[in-house]
Amino acid sequence: MPRMLDVSDEVRAEIGDEEADRLLAGESAPGSYDCTSCRTPGDSQQERTSTVLFIGDETAVLAFAHAGCLPSQVVRVTEEQLRGAVKSIAGDTVDLEPDKVAPEQAVLGVTSGLVLIAGELHPALVVEPTAPIARPGATGSGDDFLPLLIEQGFLPVTELSAVPSVLHGWSVLLAMGRLHAVLQPSPVGGRPVAWWQAHHPLQVTEGWRTAANKHQQVLMFAAPVGAIGRQPREDLLRDALDKAAANGQLVAAALPLAGT
Repeated sequence: MPRMLDVSDEVRAEIGDEEADRLLAGESAPGSYDCTSCRTPGDSQQERTSTVLFIGDETAVLAFAHAGCLPSQVVRVTEEQLRGAVKSIAGDTVDLEPDKVAPEQAVLGVTSGLVLIAGELHPALVVEPTAPIARPGATGSGDDFLPLLIEQGFLPVTELSAVPSVLHGWSVLLAMGRLHAVLQPSPVGGRPVAWWQAHHPLQVTEGWRTAANKHQQVLMFAAPVGAIGRQPREDLLRDALDKAAANGQLVAAALPLAGT
């Protein structure tokens, strides 16, 4: 029986016309599946389904997602990331591993959490470097982290009373139930590039993922080193965000979810 599958031109180019046609005809596509984004059941015979191809250095894995969660696309990851994603979707990690901003500079600490704004919970990423971020080519010891983000379109926040505006061109890639990266527009055009990328695909809480799929966007807050700290609970994280905002040390934007 034919499936309600979406196979993008990008995926078709990677898997070939023959395999793409077999998928669309229902010969090699599963009927039921666990959505690679929200991890809830799906049925390609009953609802529109996207094919998502994860490509590592040597291998590739074809996964399926609700069309409302992810578009059909190719996601390029390291071989280590691909092996980790295939092994299992397990764990209860909220604090996300940092990644280097630039060689021998600072390290970005990224924490996920739910933030209550105007009576509604929103998925958020809070970004804070471990050391001052210098402007490329600068020789001084100043911290240009917030000015650099403001130049990219993030806006200063003085209080968390309203959802920040959407920053188009940026996005948060959530796939296979885990957070992969924060993407920004390429300076030379074409596909977005990673502004921050997890060392391994990192699982967020079910509540965070549910809120992200509901709003189809993630709020990103950024503060200079020492403004937030590594808070063990979401209520303490919110207190730290409020304090940073009141002190003029917070910028924010709403980033679309998981798009390319």
